[in-house]
Amino acid sequence: MENFTYCSPTEFVFGKGSESECGRYVRKYGGSRVLLVYGGGSAVRSGLIDRIRASLEKENIALHELSGIQPNPLDTPVYEGIALCRETGADFLLAVGGGSVIDTAKAIAAGVPYDGDFWDFYSGKAQIAAALPVGTVLTIAAAGSEGSGDSVITKTDGMLKRGAGSPLLRARFSILNPALTQTLPAYQTACGATDIMAHVFERYFTNTPEVEITDRLCEAVLLTMVKETPRAIADPDNYDARANIMWAGTVAHNNIVGVGRQQDWNSHALEHELSALYNVAHGAGLAVIMPAWMEHVCAHDPMRFAQMAVRVFGCQMNFADPMQTAKAGIRAFRRFLHGIGMPVNFAELGADEADIPLLVEKLGIPAGGSRQGFMELTAADAEAIYRIAAHAEVE
Repeated sequence: MENFTYCSPTEFVFGKGSESECGRYVRKYGGSRVLLVYGGGSAVRSGLIDRIRASLEKENIALHELSGIQPNPLDTPVYEGIALCRETGADFLLAVGGGSVIDTAKAIAAGVPYDGDFWDFYSGKAQIAAALPVGTVLTIAAAGSEGSGDSVITKTDGMLKRGAGSPLLRARFSILNPALTQTLPAYQTACGATDIMAHVFERYFTNTPEVEITDRLCEAVLLTMVKETPRAIADPDNYDARANIMWAGTVAHNNIVGVGRQQDWNSHALEHELSALYNVAHGAGLAVIMPAWMEHVCAHDPMRFAQMAVRVFGCQMNFADPMQTAKAGIRAFRRFLHGIGMPVNFAELGADEADIPLLVEKLGIPAGGSRQGFMELTAADAEAIYRIAAHAEVE
């Protein structure tokens, strides 16, 4: 296990009705003028936004709003939110929604005190040195942004989807009421579950030896998702299944399962180009990309994939040929994804194989260079993974 420093300062408020406390928590963490960031739609129709407004009013907190945030969030509302915060003197961002809303709020929070273009943080030109505080009310268990210091935004010029991260972007508090996810359609529930599992797999596939504790933590989250996702889809009002999924989503991405070990994140990079180009759900894109990535790289360490196959999907270990076990685990993962309604290839996702050269180009791997990770990926490797994804089938 590698040396690490771990700090997760977010205060998590979990349970039914917990959103009624958001005003008190904004006040606790120093907020007096809030920019409320949300998507709209069900959050408004369900009365959630009204309940949050009432909670803020109860604490005499001034309120301004930025609504209409869409999935695969764009830079446009970030610029709008930065200007609105500066104009109103907002000192706190409250995000109500899933990862897209939270990531937008984080980008705004970083952009307000910065003299330059907030995109500098996402293009790697600058590091975040200051940010307004952020709180969240989670409505979709998926991205884990409620517990992480990460944010992903798409730049409309060129449709470049990039991430930025800083401890300063970790939410001061996150309100997690699993009941708020009970109205999600089955497809969104499955997309969220896939994203959660992908966050774990990006950490699980590592070259760092002797990481049994985090291996077992990763496997616990994965086993939870394998059990609870079909239950939540079959019975959307199953609060206990929703509760386990929601906390799994937070644990999957607050990095408690990833400390002390090398991480990968190449599947996310490959998928980001898909969702930026086609505006598909991130989880659906990962359902197509991650098993394809696994197929391409499993020969790098067949025993790690065999361990996943046995411990998570219950495959029989073939000690004479661990690669057969590894492949069985990948097939089992793809079957699971198909079983919860996820696409498994380009056609089902709505992607075009003819665009693969463009996808590879947008990854930005320099000539003769590679992306670091579990296995270094050259541009040729990236193309090969996209090709596997284009033609994948359930076995």
